[in-house]
Amino acid sequence: MASETIEILVEGGKATPGPPLGPAIGPLGINMMQVVEEINKKTGDFSGMKVPVKITADLDTKEFEVSVGTPPTTALILDELKVEKGSHTPGTEVAADLSMEQAFKVARMKFDDLLANDYKHAAKEVVGTCVSMGINVEGKDGRETQKDMDNGMYDSVFEE
Repeated sequence: MASETIEILVEGGKATPGPPLGPAIGPLGINMMQVVEEINKKTGDFSGMKVPVKITADLDTKEFEVSVGTPPTTALILDELKVEKGSHTPGTEVAADLSMEQAFKVARMKFDDLLANDYKHAAKEVVGTCVSMGINVEGKDGRETQKDMDNGMYDSVFEE
């Protein structure tokens, strides 16, 4: 059984048979429209974001499987805040302010891709990403927020 895997970034819910997808899939001989429909169905929740997609095609049977990754943490944070980009000068300029609830939401979306073994530590990773983007969390520098998290200040947010 010969199979081939293609990894590609597409905009959530907006895959088309044109580039970059068409030229990548065309040579495999699988049904292009079925692949596009499957990708759009699986990425619809990530509208407006670039999403990593993996297409595995069986070259003999022409069957295919589409698996979707999650967008980068930075993209999820920007989407959550409805801003275009982070600060040009993190540390001096603050681009936006993320709430702990928003950090938790991003942590839940990214949980399988993060190194953390619980949501509190996953949220700490998200807060760490905010530091490098020049985004405050709960009105202060992310490093301060992480210390507050260590001291149990936001534990009520993580109780499910």
